[in-house]
Amino acid sequence: MMRKMMAGSFLLAVLGSCGPAKVKERPVVPVAEDTTFLTGTFFLVRHAEKFPGRDSTLTPEGEKRAGKLYRLLKDSSIQRIYATPFHRTRQTGDSLRIHLGIDTVTYQADSTGESLLYEISRRDDWGKRILVVGHSNTLLPLIRSLNAKTNIDSIADKDYGNLFIIYKSRSQSRLVHKRF
Repeated sequence: MMRKMMAGSFLLAVLGSCGPAKVKERPVVPVAEDTTFLTGTFFLVRHAEKFPGRDSTLTPEGEKRAGKLYRLLKDSSIQRIYATPFHRTRQTGDSLRIHLGIDTVTYQADSTGESLLYEISRRDDWGKRILVVGHSNTLLPLIRSLNAKTNIDSIADKDYGNLFIIYKSRSQSRLVHKRF
C-alpha cells in the first residue's frame, strides 16, 4: 500500500513539474463572405386555374394560363423551379421545366416562407433566377420572407394572374408586379 502511495506521489510530482502544455495558436483565417447568399431574382406566381379538390389538376383555362406563363418567362434564364407538392403547382411550371431542361424542387406550403428559404439554402440556389409556384395564401408571406413589400394585402380565391418579380440584393429587395 505504501509503495502505491509513493508511486502515486512520484507520478504527481513529475507531472506537476512539467508545467502546462504549450498550446500552439492557430492563425486567424478570415471567412470569405458569400456574395450570393440571400440574393437572386425570384418570379413568384400562384398556380393556374384548377379543378375542385385538395390535390387537383389544372383546368383547360389553367393549362392556357400555364402556357402564357411559359411564353412570358421562357427567355428569362430561369435556373430552377420551386413548387409545392401539389399537382396544380407542378403543372403550372412544367412547360418551363421541360423547355429549359431544369429541375423542379418541392418545398412545403407554409404561412412564413421558411420552407422555401430552407430549400433554396439547402440546394445552394441563392444568386440564381428562380420561379416559385405557390398558392393564394402563401405568395404574400413568400414575398415578405424575401424582404420585399407589396401594396396587395390578399389574393382572391379566383385571382390567378399575378406575377411578382423580386430582384434581391444583399442590401435591398425591389418588387415588380405584373399581370398575365
